[in-house]
Amino acid sequence: MNLPENRFLSAIRAGKPQIGLWVGLTSPIAADAVAGAGFDWVVIDMEHAPNELGTVIPQLQVFAGYPETTALVRPDWNDSVKVKRLLDGGARGLVFPMVQTVDEARAAVAACRYPPRGIRGVGGTTRGNRYGRITDYFERVEDETAIIVQVETRAALAQAEEIAAVDGVDGVFFGPADIGADLGHLGQPMHEEVWKTILPVAHRLAEKGVPTGTLVSDPAFARRLIDDEGFKFVACGVDTGLLARAADNLARTMKGA
Repeated sequence: MNLPENRFLSAIRAGKPQIGLWVGLTSPIAADAVAGAGFDWVVIDMEHAPNELGTVIPQLQVFAGYPETTALVRPDWNDSVKVKRLLDGGARGLVFPMVQTVDEARAAVAACRYPPRGIRGVGGTTRGNRYGRITDYFERVEDETAIIVQVETRAALAQAEEIAAVDGVDGVFFGPADIGADLGHLGQPMHEEVWKTILPVAHRLAEKGVPTGTLVSDPAFARRLIDDEGFKFVACGVDTGLLARAADNLARTMKGA
């Protein structure tokens, strides 16, 4: 048995835009409900959702049944022990939050690489290698694991080109909520100043061939980022928000509000 291609990673390397969804309901049933929607990629979130390894693995198992959708995981921190366990659990890529410096980007890459190129511990029979059945796992896994780093402050934006140039980084993800907070616009990720700050950096990275991504909840703006601003992977919603808004709308409709 061979390691399957990472479709998300192949697509962004080829410059093909990818539409995504954030997943934070911590439930394999909820994951199953959205898995058939046809998103190119999803992020199972451990930073701002109450996910732990025991809830992430069942969701990865669900998405494995939908090969058109690549399931990435966002750990709650750039923690090499947690990274090792998530990769052993079969995550096809990781989105590292709050990467501030080149050294932190290098640490993220090292956590995903086996020695001598990194520090990932070697497990012989894990879900990631189908319990030893994937015969080319050790030879190919590093080329098939997406490493995405988030830049989320003005300080990180100032170093974004150097961070992106770290060997092994596959893409840069802009966090507009945290960038907005750093700019004094807490709770306003769509504030004009936020995107006036992000877009010049994103354009410079795109010119260098670096895939860029983000999460926004405005589908029209998400489409603009892909069509006009050079973004290659954009998540356009969060499952918790979709459920809350749909519930609100239904209640208002039925109550005549």
